[in-house]
Amino acid sequence: MQTNSPVPARARRASVALVGLAAAAITPVALAAPDHTGPAATSSSSTRALDLGPADLTETRRTTTLQPGVTLTRIDRGHSDPSLSWTNEISIPAGATSPDPDAPPRSISDRASAQAEADRLEGEGFTARVEEVRQPETADVPAGVLGYRVRVGSYPTQAEADAGRARLAQAGETASSVYTGWDGDASDRGPWHVNVLRIDPGKFDGRLAGSFGPDLYHRETTSQLAAAGGATAAVNAGFFVLDPASGAPGDPAGAGVYDGRVLSESTDGRPALVLHDDARRSAVRRLTWGGVARISDKAVALDGVDRVPGLIRNCGGDTTDSPTDLPLHDVTCTDGSELVAFTPEYGDSTPTGDGREVVLEHGVVTAVRDSRGTALAPGQTSLQATGDDAALLDGVAVGDEVPVRTRLEAGGSPLATPRGTTVTNGGPLLVRDGEVHITQRRDGFVHPGDPSFAYGWFVKRNPRTIAGVDGQGRTVLITVDGRSARDLGLSVPEAADVARSLGLVDAINLDGGGSTTMVVNGSVISHPSDATGERPVGDALLIQP
Repeated sequence: MQTNSPVPARARRASVALVGLAAAAITPVALAAPDHTGPAATSSSSTRALDLGPADLTETRRTTTLQPGVTLTRIDRGHSDPSLSWTNEISIPAGATSPDPDAPPRSISDRASAQAEADRLEGEGFTARVEEVRQPETADVPAGVLGYRVRVGSYPTQAEADAGRARLAQAGETASSVYTGWDGDASDRGPWHVNVLRIDPGKFDGRLAGSFGPDLYHRETTSQLAAAGGATAAVNAGFFVLDPASGAPGDPAGAGVYDGRVLSESTDGRPALVLHDDARRSAVRRLTWGGVARISDKAVALDGVDRVPGLIRNCGGDTTDSPTDLPLHDVTCTDGSELVAFTPEYGDSTPTGDGREVVLEHGVVTAVRDSRGTALAPGQTSLQATGDDAALLDGVAVGDEVPVRTRLEAGGSPLATPRGTTVTNGGPLLVRDGEVHITQRRDGFVHPGDPSFAYGWFVKRNPRTIAGVDGQGRTVLITVDGRSARDLGLSVPEAADVARSLGLVDAINLDGGGSTTMVVNGSVISHPSDATGERPVGDALLIQP
């Protein structure tokens, strides 16, 4: 096993001889039909087909040993479905019957608004159809009608759909070209391409780690992070800030622990993946935030660590945040008064702006500043206070002791994060105790008054990255390609079914979409969906030799 030196440092970007592929075992094997009713078998997943699409689909598997205790299984299921086609999906303006008549155009709306848009399109010479979109039942959301979409045309190729979209644009309509295989219909026949990494702690002699690159502020691709860490294999990890208006691009949007250092607070109550470098005791845990600074002998709660004060991506902070203190995915909550701790891992400089900042070495104040923004040397940390909370630092002077504790909690108790611990954020929960258990609302994937969010993010198929633990205690990392006609992707309910049928007893969804990437021996083996290629991400999970 390698030593526990932190992965992120640039100094460790030495070339490492990667372990070659060995002991390839090409299946296809005779697989039992997926079980759509009972709990997943916890002893093995090798004889069960994926619970994905019709039961009679062809499925092949190719399993390769990458290094001791690490296998890669590549699964191809189904085939191109001639019943699927391309179409144009219309952005529906809000009407008088909409919950919010002033809302911007959305992909689905209430029935009356959708029908009014279809009628208007018919008047312009287009043949439009209104289609019902259903919300599947989850652990905390009942099944029902989510809304209605409006579509025009049916085309065999994307190019023809794009030409149809251009004609709509000339008529002043806003539309997108979509493939009907992305709708999530259970009768679709594929194709799907699934990559599965399993790490067996009883045989594993490498190191399992999380990496964010040289600092939290900048993003890097999964393949860059894998190369820098000398990884045999890697997948993208948690959600992160993408838009500078929402914070520091690359900053984890939820819990982040790297080699035992807590560098990002939790999205309170959301599930996270907790890993250790020896791949033992991997777990899915719901985490809360317990960071505290002691100022003038008074314990003061920290709002966060290593993020821009006032901007809380995915929300889930405290009751002073707006619009909510609950998790709300892809939303940036705000708070004008915050106390945030910083480490040198944040970036070249802490965030600049109004407020106060004190610099600390070993808990002792070495500098006091009347505005925010400073470079931190190794061994230094700082506290920034904004708005009304700036008064918390008014009486602090050089030489004062200001102990700072960044801590995550699970079940009301501190989460132990010794060296070698990795925590990556995710959501929603997919599988609990071997059964599908999707906490859609609890984890912030229901936007009140905006069904288009659940439609695009939850119901429709997208590329997905999934992680969890199987019944043999093995850590399992999964990527599923999507957003093309050759890679349908998964809805969130399908992701849960796939995880369960692969034998996971606890599983969560990690960042997906254009972020979904798997790297093996220096090569990207998945099909990243962004038109520009592999997306730079906030962090990645590395399997090192």
